[in-house]
Amino acid sequence: MSSTVYALLAIALWTTLASLGTALSHLPPFLLTGLALIIGSVPSWPLVLRDRSAWKVPPRTLALGVYGLFGFHFLLFVALRYAPPVEANLVNYLWPLFMVVLAPVLLPGVSLRPLHVVAGLMGFAGAAAAILGASGGATAFAGHWGFLPALASAFVWASYSLWTKRVAAFPTSAIGLFGLVSGVLSLACHAVLEPSVALSGRDWLLLMLCGLGPLGAAFFVWDMALKRGDPRRIGILSYLTPLGSTALLLLVTGRPLTWTIALAALLIISAAVMGTRAR
Repeated sequence: MSSTVYALLAIALWTTLASLGTALSHLPPFLLTGLALIIGSVPSWPLVLRDRSAWKVPPRTLALGVYGLFGFHFLLFVALRYAPPVEANLVNYLWPLFMVVLAPVLLPGVSLRPLHVVAGLMGFAGAAAAILGASGGATAFAGHWGFLPALASAFVWASYSLWTKRVAAFPTSAIGLFGLVSGVLSLACHAVLEPSVALSGRDWLLLMLCGLGPLGAAFFVWDMALKRGDPRRIGILSYLTPLGSTALLLLVTGRPLTWTIALAALLIISAAVMGTRAR
């Protein structure tokens, strides 16, 4: 199977993440993150039973994996709970842009060009359009703080993606270990910081879909794509994700496509593509 097919499979799964997160937004964020990540790690368990080296990674690599998987998803689910989900989802998809802007800082031998600056300004203009599109009185304003974790989740995923290039190569199966450790850590936080809740049959079904899809299989096939293909081409393909994710979220939430949301999507996607071409 080609790297493009693997990348498209990951993208298709990631487009469902915001919608599933919104449908499960009544669950405490640590509980939702923990259960979904543990479920997502299950496909790699048989590999470990056959070969224990499948999860053998240095502590630094494991810490980076936990930072990426745990940090990104926890912050995203908080954002989807406390900010308008469509706009929060668009702000979260500034991560491709952050990868370009942070590359000179986190990776040696990478420079920032004028086109990168233009792309950065366009991306943040898109984020501003998304936030302004959510305003409309005191009620909307009260939810604006939720855009901060959306922005933070974008930073976490971008920095995690860049830092994976500075650690020793690891097998794709090790992503299951990242998910399992992140999930256990999240459930521990839930036990200490959040009230216990009863899960319905619908909750478990959605958690299974979330864990086995965007928080499970997507990471495995994405890693396969990166290991087999040109990361620049795969990176450009990833900009299909915010478009598909936002369209699906609009459909699920029953919201009409307003001009501010359309403008934000156009600016963010255009800026991300521009930044990649500059790189």
